[in-house]
Amino acid sequence: MSYLGVGVSPGNVPVYHGINLKVLDRRVKIAELVLRCVILGLGVLAAIFVGTDTQVKEIFSFQKKAKFTDMKALVFLVVANGLAAGYSLIQGLGCVMSMIRGSVLFNKPLAWLIFSADQVMAYVTVAAVAAAGQSAMFAKVGQPELQWMKICDMYGKFCNQVGEGLVSAFVVSLSMVVLSCISAFSLFRLYGGNKNKNAGW
Repeated sequence: MSYLGVGVSPGNVPVYHGINLKVLDRRVKIAELVLRCVILGLGVLAAIFVGTDTQVKEIFSFQKKAKFTDMKALVFLVVANGLAAGYSLIQGLGCVMSMIRGSVLFNKPLAWLIFSADQVMAYVTVAAVAAAGQSAMFAKVGQPELQWMKICDMYGKFCNQVGEGLVSAFVVSLSMVVLSCISAFSLFRLYGGNKNKNAGW
């Protein structure tokens, strides 16, 4: 059987690749490097915003200092973003080295390790943002049923800076999720029809 002059048999189906695999490898590696740089920069920024945030308020001649360690969710947020930034720095250096060498040296055990680490970091950053976001919402609107007051009415500057850190951390978590998808793509393509262990640029 033929179609437009191309012979087709059940065991011999022609496959056409619209994008050269080397070009695809390069684009994936560049996207990975950009995301890791974003995570590094914003992760450090989020940790600094939240970790250095303090405000002193005088209540009935007593001074009360608000700091991030007063809320365990904010401590978790600082630690998670610090870990994500450090991890992205290490992996980013690996991306740069592979680009300088001009090849993507990828074997299955290493791909599984990177995939697993990216998945863990994605879950950790998303969980940290969710926990800190919920705590921030309680601080902003209170909880009348439990007689929790609106802390942000007293510590406005503190809450604003935490909010800025939360925005940065949210972008970090989104970037980490996208990055985990990229590492999944890089891993599972090793099990596809084109098993290039050393893909040159």
